[in-house]
Amino acid sequence: MRLTTWNVNGIRNPFSYQPWNSARTFPAMFDILGSDIVVMQELKIQRKDLQDDMVLLDGWDCYFSLPKHKKGYSGVGMYTRNATCSPIRAEEGLLGVLPSPSGVPYCELPGGESIGGYPNTFQIAELGVDPALLDAEGRCLVLEFPAFVLLGVYSPANSNGMRDDFRYGFICALDCRIRNLVRAGKRVVLVGDLNVSRDELDGASALEDMRKAGITHEEYISTPNRRIFNQLLIGGEVVGPRDEGREEGMLWDTTRGLHPDRKGMYTHWEQKINARPGNFGSRIDFVLVCESMQTWVKDANTQEGLLGSDHCPVYVDFHDKVQSHGKGVGLIDGMSPPGVFQDGVRMKEWKVLDVPTFSGKRLPEFDKRRSIKSMFAAPSLTTPSPNASEIPTKPPSPTKQEAAALAVPASHDSPRLTSTASESNGSTNSPALKRKTSVSAKPKPSKRQKPEPPPPISKGQQSLKGFFSKGKVSATEKSLNSTETEQQDSQGSTIPEAPTTPTASAPSPIDIFATNEQDPLTITAPPSITASPGSQLPSPSSAFTASPSTFSARAASIEQSQKSWSTLFSRPIAPLCEGHSEPCKTMQTKKKGSNQGRSFWMCARPLGPSGGKEKGTQWRCATFIWGSDWQGKRGESGVGEGG
Repeated sequence: MRLTTWNVNGIRNPFSYQPWNSARTFPAMFDILGSDIVVMQELKIQRKDLQDDMVLLDGWDCYFSLPKHKKGYSGVGMYTRNATCSPIRAEEGLLGVLPSPSGVPYCELPGGESIGGYPNTFQIAELGVDPALLDAEGRCLVLEFPAFVLLGVYSPANSNGMRDDFRYGFICALDCRIRNLVRAGKRVVLVGDLNVSRDELDGASALEDMRKAGITHEEYISTPNRRIFNQLLIGGEVVGPRDEGREEGMLWDTTRGLHPDRKGMYTHWEQKINARPGNFGSRIDFVLVCESMQTWVKDANTQEGLLGSDHCPVYVDFHDKVQSHGKGVGLIDGMSPPGVFQDGVRMKEWKVLDVPTFSGKRLPEFDKRRSIKSMFAAPSLTTPSPNASEIPTKPPSPTKQEAAALAVPASHDSPRLTSTASESNGSTNSPALKRKTSVSAKPKPSKRQKPEPPPPISKGQQSLKGFFSKGKVSATEKSLNSTETEQQDSQGSTIPEAPTTPTASAPSPIDIFATNEQDPLTITAPPSITASPGSQLPSPSSAFTASPSTFSARAASIEQSQKSWSTLFSRPIAPLCEGHSEPCKTMQTKKKGSNQGRSFWMCARPLGPSGGKEKGTQWRCATFIWGSDWQGKRGESGVGEGG
C-alpha cells in the first residue's frame, strides 16, 4: 500500500501548470502516482469552487479542508482508493474547534464519534493564537483508519516575516495534537508540506544563510520552529535540554531514515530563480510515522522527476503484512471499517452511506449525484405507464371572445385567415381539427411592410467617417489643402468645393487620399459623393495635383512618427551575459530597501547546485546589470552588447 503527499500549488495546475482537463487528468495523475492515499496541499480554492470532476471520481473518495475566508489560499485535500481503504472518521483542523457536519465542534462530539487528542484549555492558552483563526485557514485534515490516524498538513510559511507568531502557534499545536494522540494509544502518520527543514543537509542554501546571518550550527538548529520540529522527530538534533512535555521524539522520518547520507534529496525549488534544473532546493515535505510503525515501511522516497509544481511528491510504501500487537496481520484489513476485509478478502462492498459524513461525496451540493460513467452502468428501472400516449385529449371549447376573434371578415389581405376562421366555425368536434385550427388561427401579414426610415443622424460624431465631414478636417488634410491652395492661388484659379447635400455621404479617409491611376500624384474628388438635383459635380479638370516634395515630406513625417511610437513601446534589447554570450533576462528587486522596485539584467541560465554565480560552467554566471545602466537600443533586431 502506498501513501503519497504532494504540494500541488493549485489543484488545477499540476502537470506543467496547464489547466486541468479533470475528466482525464485526475485519473491520469492517480495512475502515475500509483497510490492508495493521495494527500495534496495548497489547493488554492474555496468550497464554492469544488466541481463534479474533483469530487465525483469513480473509485475514489475525497475529503477537503478549505479556507473559510481567504480566496485562492491554502487548502488540503485527501483522496482514498475505495478498493483498498476507507476511513472510519474524518475531520478538519488541529484543535477540533470547527463545527462538524452535525454542527457540534469536533472536540465536543461523543468519544465514539471523534478522533480525539485535542489540546486542552491550558495547552490552547499556551499557543498564543486564536483557535478558530488557526483552524479556519484550511491547513489540516485528519482521517482515522483502524490501523492509524493520518494527518495531512500544510504548515504556514515565513515568506514575509509578518506571521512568525501564527506559524509558531501552528507548529506547537501540531506537536501537541500528535503527542496527545500517541499518549491515547493511537498510531500516527504525519504527511505534508511542513515548511521547515531539519538541518543543513535539507537545505542547499543553509550554509550560505548561516554565513550571512553570522550564526553557528547550534544557533541554526535552535531556531524556534526547527527546535520544536526536531524534538518531535525520533533522532532529531536538539541543543541543550529538551522542553518540558517534549522529552522524547514521537515520529520517524521515513525518507531520511532509509537514505541517511543522501545529499540533494530536496522536495521544493524556488521558481523565481529557476532553481530546479540545478537542484538548488530544500526538503520541507515529509512522511513521518510513529515509532511502532517503523517496521511497516518497505520503501520511502521522493519523485523529483514528476513536474507540475514547485514541489515534488514524496511517498512511502507499506508492507502487505505488518506487525500489530505482536502478531502479523494484513494491512488491508486495518485500512477499512471492521468487517469490510477479512484476511485480505473483501466481505462488504463500498457504499457512500458507509463513509464519514465529512466526505466530499456527502456534501449537500454533491449528495445523491452520479458521475457520467455511473449513469450508464445500469439501465433505468422506471418505465412509462401503458397507453399513456394513446389517451386523446379534448381541448377546451373556445370562449366567446376567442370565437369573435376568429370570425374575421373576408378581405383580400387575409384570405387564408378568413377561410381558416370559417372552417373553424363550421367544423366538427374532432380534437385533431381543433388543434389544427388553433395553430393556423394566428394572424399572418400578407405583405412585407416597408422598413421605417432610420432616424436622422445627430450632430455629434457617430462614426469614423463623421470625423472627416465638413467642419472636422484632419490636420493632414488641412496641411495638404493649404499647400495646394497656395499653388492654385499663385496661378489665379480656385478649387471647386463639392456641394453638401442631405444625401451626400461623408468621404472616408481612404477616399480623401485616393490617387488617380494615371497619375499617382493627382488627387481627385471621392466618387462616393452623389449630386442632388440642381448641383454640379466637379469636373476632372478641377482635380488638384500634389507636388512630389509635399508627398515626400508627408511620408517622411509619418514614418518618423511611427518609428517614435514603436520605439517608445518596444522592449529594450537584452544584453549578452559574460559567461555564455547569451541574452540576459530582466528581473525586479523585491527586497525592501533603497533598490526595491529597480529592474536589472542577469544570466538567464538556471542556478547551479552551489547556489552561487559560477564561471566557466553550464550554470548561471555572475552577469549583473542594472536596468538604468544598460543603454541598449530599443526596437531594433538582434542582441545588444553586454555592459
